[in-house]
Amino acid sequence: MTRRNTRVDPHFFAELDNQLRESRGPNGEPSASDFLLIDLPTISDAFAEHFDEFPAVYQDRDDYRYLVVTGKLVKAALVIGQLMADGSIVLISIDIDLA
Repeated sequence: MTRRNTRVDPHFFAELDNQLRESRGPNGEPSASDFLLIDLPTISDAFAEHFDEFPAVYQDRDDYRYLVVTGKLVKAALVIGQLMADGSIVLISIDIDLA
């Protein structure tokens, strides 16, 4: 099995901050920090180990793949990653469903 290095693009962090609060909500809603500590490592590992198995975002661009996951803190998250020329993967986008 090939394990690729993964990293997170600043745009990903900006999207995360727009979707989750800086601190936990009054009813236990997760914070962005909670997500980074609890759900992101599993997502990053999945991209590192299974990128080639994920569906392509664009028909003619195999370097962009997506993963839909159920997290420990969120109902679902759609994450997009891009394979870079050096073989690493950059997580570039996230869309979270808290419902």
